[in-house]
Amino acid sequence: MKQVRVVVVGAGVIGLSTAVCIAEALPMCSVTLVADKFSPDTTSDVAAGYFFPSEFPDIPLERQKRWIKDSFDHLLAIAHSEDAPDAGVMLTSGWQIFKEVPANQKPFWSDYVMGFRFMTEAELKRFQDHKFGQAFTTLKCECSSYLPWMENRLRKAGGIMECRKINNLEELNYDIIINCSGLGSKMLVGDDEIYPVRGQVLKVEAPWLKTFVMSRDDFTYILPGIHSATVGGTRQQNDWRLKADQNDTKDILERCSELVPSLKRAKVVSQQTGLRPSRRNPRVERETVELQGRRVPVMHNYGHGGWGVTIAWGTSVDVLGLVRQCVREIQLQAKL
Repeated sequence: MKQVRVVVVGAGVIGLSTAVCIAEALPMCSVTLVADKFSPDTTSDVAAGYFFPSEFPDIPLERQKRWIKDSFDHLLAIAHSEDAPDAGVMLTSGWQIFKEVPANQKPFWSDYVMGFRFMTEAELKRFQDHKFGQAFTTLKCECSSYLPWMENRLRKAGGIMECRKINNLEELNYDIIINCSGLGSKMLVGDDEIYPVRGQVLKVEAPWLKTFVMSRDDFTYILPGIHSATVGGTRQQNDWRLKADQNDTKDILERCSELVPSLKRAKVVSQQTGLRPSRRNPRVERETVELQGRRVPVMHNYGHGGWGVTIAWGTSVDVLGLVRQCVREIQLQAKL
């Protein structure tokens, strides 16, 4: 049987996850990953990479739970393997703190992280003006290591990578197209619902930090990693600036040092910015598009916002199911 030619557009954490998922599960498919930027130049490379879910308003909760479970299990298996140092995946424990007690004290994702509990009074004492907190163990995925590791995994599965910019789906002569182009979908497929949310973070040398701290009230976080800690952040909607803003840097350091005073002694290694590809809900679906006189199945997997690492593998498993269905249809058509 002739191989089914699949192309994935986009080489961030979503595109790579999708390409690897398909290449490893469907040997009857030849998988090509096409992008104008690869690591270390993707938005995903800037991500703090903490596994930390959020709820999307219009997607059935059971589907979101499946995305979260599939992604957590995928990353946990890597963290428990000998590949963990190369992949940049680690378990990490810490706290999420609130200035007021939230209406929902036990979020739906609490069953998927490890050891979820409410913080004790003794733990909360160190954070002034905070009345409630949650303690749990989650996963951190350092994309500067994870993306190159996934590229190697794709090569081992027979995948091909090609560096070029795609301006129109008409340029792609494949049996199945998978769009993981993030913000690029605004131009590539005319999606007016996608918009940037600017994020700025600092990488700091603070090897004494072992516990993450996240404040839900002002989007302040301190996230220890393998080689450095990530501190942040900003959520600036419809802001396309990619240059670091020194006012943001000053504000981030002040906010983070209020929570963890020892950060005043930390050395800033780098300032990084990225544009989160955001929309009300991620777009994970199939459509059929007329291209060069052919009806071509196009899958979409983009718009994950700041939760790309958290649900990348889960949404890719969903796309894998859609691709399986397409392959069956193509094979049946070939027999007619």
